[in-house]
Amino acid sequence: MIHMLVRHKVADFSKWKPVYDAHSSARQKAGLKEEHLLRNADDPNEVILLFSADDLDKAKAFAASDELRQAMQKAGVSDKPDVYFLK
Repeated sequence: MIHMLVRHKVADFSKWKPVYDAHSSARQKAGLKEEHLLRNADDPNEVILLFSADDLDKAKAFAASDELRQAMQKAGVSDKPDVYFLK
C-alpha cells in the first residue's frame, strides 16, 4: 500500500469542499481512499489530504490528470499543489 499526500491552498474552503466532495467518484475510480482531510490551524484555507492507494501508477495518473486539474480550478485551488507519494 502507498499513500498520496496533497497540500494546497484554496480561495474559500466552504466553496472548495462541495466541489471536492462531488469529485469523490473519480478518486474512487483511481483507487484512492481518503484517510484524512486536515486544515491548517493558522490558515483554514490551507488543506492537507492523505489518501491510501494500492496502485502507485493509478494514483500518479490521477494526480496528473486534466480532469483533476479542471476540478481543482473549479474548486478554487489558489496555488500549485504539493503532491507526495509515500511508502
